[in-house]
Amino acid sequence: MEIGISTFVETTPDVQTGKVISHAQRLREVVEEIILADQVGLDVFGVGEHHREDFAASSPAVVLAAAASQTKKIRLTSAVTVLSSADPVRVFQDFATLDGISNGRAEIMAGRGSFIESFPLFGYDLKDYDQLFEEKLDLLLQLTQSEKVNWKGKFRPAIHNLGVYPRPVQNPLPVWIGSGGNAQSVVRAGLLGLPLVLAIIGGSPRHFAPLVKLYKKTSAKAGHDPSKLSVASHSHGFIAEDTQTAADKFFPPTQYVMNVLGRERGWGYYDRSTFDQARSLEGALYVGDPDTVAEKIIHLRKHVGITRFMLHVPVGTMPHEDVMNAIRLLGTEVAPRVREEVSKWEKEEHSFME
Repeated sequence: MEIGISTFVETTPDVQTGKVISHAQRLREVVEEIILADQVGLDVFGVGEHHREDFAASSPAVVLAAAASQTKKIRLTSAVTVLSSADPVRVFQDFATLDGISNGRAEIMAGRGSFIESFPLFGYDLKDYDQLFEEKLDLLLQLTQSEKVNWKGKFRPAIHNLGVYPRPVQNPLPVWIGSGGNAQSVVRAGLLGLPLVLAIIGGSPRHFAPLVKLYKKTSAKAGHDPSKLSVASHSHGFIAEDTQTAADKFFPPTQYVMNVLGRERGWGYYDRSTFDQARSLEGALYVGDPDTVAEKIIHLRKHVGITRFMLHVPVGTMPHEDVMNAIRLLGTEVAPRVREEVSKWEKEEHSFME
């Protein structure tokens, strides 16, 4: 069971002061967060790609590379790369470069993107949303498999027996498929035998269990070994020394962000009752003291089958020291408890099989 962090490097107004920190300051802070995550033994850190004022990371690979030479073990991934509006050759080169700097710790999490600002920015039509992703994923996977590529598609000029460099340390460079719960995305990942990341940010996480079963069933039919495929979750949350403090600190910035996005997307108003309901054992918010959060992650593993958990923190703008403390608690207290429990199950299952 892998445990880690994901972030969108948000620069929303501080709900207490109204102040907005600079993109530069937030980028420097997230590098410190990645370094700490490595020091406290977390397995993975993901940075999401966005192209709007309230998110600072338009280039995850650059952010991750800034931390790569200052970390030792932690895996470094996008969360996600909006592949539909990107050039797969440049994506591959950027992450192959990151892989070299980190000595084999880079990953690409490819997604279609729930934010669409990158499409007009880079000159793509939203009517081609699905076709763009399918075609560009095909090219990206070819780049991971072969040094020289012959490829032809609809939306990008053809490549005729050209080498793409640098080559990564890992062969192949890992590519994950990110999904918000779309069955089509899950089936695609299963057919290709690629690891899957589910954004579990609302409702009951148990509702994702049928998607995990569909993914494994599809992968098996396609000739892949489901037992060797990883399934990750990306879920909002925050950890403090006690649950009330965690909830009281995390709610205001979360409410701000959810209502800004809600106005853009037609969601209902996000209030404290909605937040508190999501903090329950069956809810999608992982907010509380280390015992509470560990219990919820274990519950997710048991009932959904997740093999990697990524705590998305912060949601909105929070004091850097609070985010650092949450990362420290996740690495030193939550992760060991979860790993111990999962290891216990595996030993029991192995004994039963014998």
